[in-house]
Amino acid sequence: MIAGINQSFELSLPLTMSYEELQEKLRGHINHLIEHDFEKLVFYLYRIDVDEFKLKQLLELKAGENAAGLMAELVIARQLEKIKTRQQFRQRDNDIDEEDKW
Repeated sequence: MIAGINQSFELSLPLTMSYEELQEKLRGHINHLIEHDFEKLVFYLYRIDVDEFKLKQLLELKAGENAAGLMAELVIARQLEKIKTRQQFRQRDNDIDEEDKW
């Protein structure tokens, strides 16, 4: 998951850190982008495929909270979804007989 975030955000975070540390580092980076390069942040969120509707809804629902923290949560959740999906497809591939595979 951290490798995916590193690649998507062009970061070099250590691959072994707690969820809280990851969230804190990502929140700081997103906050920096909000203040200094919002266009790049939008590009990253698009590239990661963060649901725009979910983001807008969450920001409205939790108005007054740290927007960077909310975005970091969505980014991490999206990365976890991607990992889960990849694992499901790998499992399906393993269930197919060799003769039926392309």
